[in-house]
Amino acid sequence: MWIEWVDRMGTVSALFALAAAAIISSWAWLGAAVEMPPSPLGPGEKLHCVSYAPFRGEEDPLGPDIPVDPRQIAQDLAQLKAVTDCVRTYAVDHGLDRIAEIAAGHGMKVIQGLWLSSRPERNRRQIEATVELAKRFPGVIAAIVVGNEVLLRGEMSARDLARTIAEVKSRVSVPVTYADVWEYWLRNRDIAAEVDFITVHILPYWEDFPIASRDAASHVDSIRKRVAEAFPGKEIFIGEFGWPSAGRMREGALPSPMDQARAIQETLALARRGSYRINLMEAYDQPWKRLLEGTVGGHWGLLDGKRRTAKFAWGAAVSDHPHWRWQATGGVALAAAIFAAAFAASRQTAFAGSAPFWLRIAAIAIVSGTLIGWTVENVPLESLGLAGWLRSLAFAAVGMLSPILAAACLGSGRRLPTFARILSRADAAPTLARVELAVGALLIALALLALPAALGLAFDPRYRDFPFAPLTGAAVPLLFLAKLKLRPKAPAAERVMATALVFSAIYIVANEGLANWQACWFGAALAALALTLFRGQVAPG
Repeated sequence: MWIEWVDRMGTVSALFALAAAAIISSWAWLGAAVEMPPSPLGPGEKLHCVSYAPFRGEEDPLGPDIPVDPRQIAQDLAQLKAVTDCVRTYAVDHGLDRIAEIAAGHGMKVIQGLWLSSRPERNRRQIEATVELAKRFPGVIAAIVVGNEVLLRGEMSARDLARTIAEVKSRVSVPVTYADVWEYWLRNRDIAAEVDFITVHILPYWEDFPIASRDAASHVDSIRKRVAEAFPGKEIFIGEFGWPSAGRMREGALPSPMDQARAIQETLALARRGSYRINLMEAYDQPWKRLLEGTVGGHWGLLDGKRRTAKFAWGAAVSDHPHWRWQATGGVALAAAIFAAAFAASRQTAFAGSAPFWLRIAAIAIVSGTLIGWTVENVPLESLGLAGWLRSLAFAAVGMLSPILAAACLGSGRRLPTFARILSRADAAPTLARVELAVGALLIALALLALPAALGLAFDPRYRDFPFAPLTGAAVPLLFLAKLKLRPKAPAAERVMATALVFSAIYIVANEGLANWQACWFGAALAALALTLFRGQVAPG
């Protein structure tokens, strides 16, 4: 018996070591820094211009006109002075009318924005304030942008826009332009006659057919040439180009620190060779944009919005997971908890010395142990508002508890109970073991988290994230508890939910495309959960 115990411990220890090595190796690969192109800036050279908004934390331009503290603006411009001598603004309310004055103190120029919308009274205030600024700071304001994507938003007609541009141009002595995505310039070519230069927005990530970061530079160059051919004799200024560092994929366009660094540096290098100007979007992350565009909207900054630190150094290697060692350590700790739960539960069963049993435990530990670090990393990125935080934390909790309880359930020789048995009041639920009851409750919780996520990504996907990491980390352990054969007829609740998950998975992958690995991964995790629901539970008592 002693020899058997020693052999068993040797097997368990070897498999735990294998799981730990797999987790650490996975994170070493995920966190490896990748070399970037050489810096597009020469010694002492700065960026031509950068979009700037001073909003921090809960501040936003969507509510009442509450001015931003000018000391914030002064701090930001003092920091930005090191990388650029120009900032582009978009409006004059919410304290943004102080930017020109503060920029003057730092020796910086301002491309002054004038926000136009469908509200004539607000437009008039923007016009008058902007004209006044241009007269007060003629040496600071390098140009005025009359309207930003107002045609794209459908809030003003091209005729009214042209009249507004002509009015502002007649009252100021600085160059005047209008800014919009390149397609709307080609659709409204008469606007070109009113402006001193053409300002186009080229954002490869947001194109109708998204462009991967590796092709961003050539895409920008191609579109600029196309616009230049449409407006001969006019300078083409790229008023917005950038790449997000976090958020959901769109086809092959992945938001990440590495993709952001690569896209920006390659595009700036190509612009330098082609001798055209680019304004980067944007200086700092703007959390308020997440209200409009989801996670990705708040992560376009060159600098982090909270810490106000640069996301990458020009020409230096970049890692998508710079804290991977901590994530690997957390994963190994979870793997240890999984093995401990399995060992404790299997002491009195025949599974204690079973090699196939411990191989299943090792597989659970590797999958869930690797993904828990990714799950925790994404919680602050993908959580917006109380509901968003509760959803992300619930996913993380299920992703952490599911493998531990599944290991204990496997070790005790038990299976998943049906929803009906879990939810019954007095007849069936008391007959369940605690671990069986707990793992069944987790399955219900996971299904209730996964179904809204799946339906949201099927019916309203544009700004929604793919919770692939927590879903996989929670679903795979439960799949190991499922029966090996499909049941002739699953209970109605499980059958309906599983069917919805399967059809959602198929549509999401078809809609997003195979290039979107986040969508494919999420779809596979939905299928795993659906399979568990179809075949997983023991029959009701």
